[in-house]
Amino acid sequence: MNDEIKCSQVQVINQSGEKLGTMPLNDAKKIAYDQGLDLVLVSPNSGVPVCKILDYSKFKFEMAKKAKEAKKKQKIVEVKEIRLSPNIDKHDLEVKIKMATKFIDAGNKIKISMRFRGRELNFINQGKEIMKNFASAIENSQLEKDAKMEGKSLTMFLSPKQK
Repeated sequence: MNDEIKCSQVQVINQSGEKLGTMPLNDAKKIAYDQGLDLVLVSPNSGVPVCKILDYSKFKFEMAKKAKEAKKKQKIVEVKEIRLSPNIDKHDLEVKIKMATKFIDAGNKIKISMRFRGRELNFINQGKEIMKNFASAIENSQLEKDAKMEGKSLTMFLSPKQK
């Protein structure tokens, strides 16, 4: 902005968006000061740096307002965890499926984990099968990360289907 610009030639754009052409930096500053505005470097990386004549405080306020509005509209996706066991009963599995469906409908991702203890480590394939059935029972979800054994627990991630 103004005195912080360190190039000899700049391409100037006025407040209404019209190109004034390429000119020496001192001439561009003079035009900006005559209008009571600031000279702001918009694109420093192009062949000839582009500067715009505008009211910097108003520009900064509008950018902050746009950023705040964009932040308001974004949705933070949470990861909800559901724990299963390798010897889960049919009704218990149905309850967990209902919970997972609610989470998916709310737009959250789901981490499904199954912990194996003692002799249960012999039935990892059975646990993978339970997880596969669990994932297929939740209709509006897609598999983000397939079931993978990490230590003594098996984990899988589901996310909502993209529309």
